[in-house]
Amino acid sequence: MAKLVAVWGSPNSGKTTFAVKLASAIYSEYNSTVMLVCPDMETPTLPVLFPNAKRDDLSSIGAALAKTEVTKDDVIRQTVSIKGMQNFGVVGFKDGENKYTYPQFDETKVRMLFTALSDIGQVILVDCTSSLSNPISSYAVKNADEVIRIAAPTLKSVSWQSSQLALYADPAYKLERQIQGLNVPDGELYMPVEEARAHISDIRFSVPYCREVKRQMTEGKLWQGVKDKEFSKKFRALVEKVV
Repeated sequence: MAKLVAVWGSPNSGKTTFAVKLASAIYSEYNSTVMLVCPDMETPTLPVLFPNAKRDDLSSIGAALAKTEVTKDDVIRQTVSIKGMQNFGVVGFKDGENKYTYPQFDETKVRMLFTALSDIGQVILVDCTSSLSNPISSYAVKNADEVIRIAAPTLKSVSWQSSQLALYADPAYKLERQIQGLNVPDGELYMPVEEARAHISDIRFSVPYCREVKRQMTEGKLWQGVKDKEFSKKFRALVEKVV
């Protein structure tokens, strides 16, 4: 049975960058077959991760979800592969798509999707949207073996935590079991790390700012390794905890 990991948290906290780096680290360190799921339909993630790809070169998981049944072959056809990473695939929505592009899908269809993903990968990592009104994100957080909740040392992130976490008090979301992390997505601006720690409870790990990672994000090369020793050490420790 595949392991399901959900990355969730406040807007603009660096969730997508973190999720890609975590998925890549799991792939590299454990030689695992990894599927990265990007369910955002408001700001589709595929054109962000693959900025140099033509629209027609990218596939959309929406096409698989639009079918009566979601099969393993459907998901494979809609998987974006990465050169040099044979057992690493990405599924998500592409440029120009939104929640009205395809027929609406419910939890039953989402369950089919994750069943198909489990037949493909050993680890399924979901880059969840901040709002769990997204059915794929909601399913992932409720059913994940591990949920990593990301915050950034910003007033916006602290405000989101204080106002939104209360909406997910339902035991199905397992808030008490989630791993809270602090991610520093920008080193060019002052970020009140210690002040954020005082307002965000139970921070289990922190990810330092890395200029190299920020450059990789803008160039569509997040899959590449990082020379920054502190950053790499933090991620190796986190991978051990998750896997």
